[in-house]
Amino acid sequence: MLRLMFFLLGFGFSIIGFSYIITYLNYLTIGYSFKDYLKLIIIKPECILAFIGITLLIIVIFSRRDEHDLRI
Repeated sequence: MLRLMFFLLGFGFSIIGFSYIITYLNYLTIGYSFKDYLKLIIIKPECILAFIGITLLIIVIFSRRDEHDLRI
């Protein structure tokens, strides 16, 4: 059950973070370079949630299961 909670938390973080990353793509249309865009998404805390979420998902998916975990 704990793994399912962490999976959903990681999924939520990644959805929130990637939606902001896509939203910040509009900066490219007003003259920002791609290098400036990458700097922007690295320093914004809401964009960092995407990387935290993906990391959490990878850990949950590839970690070993205990005998008492719910088998899905």
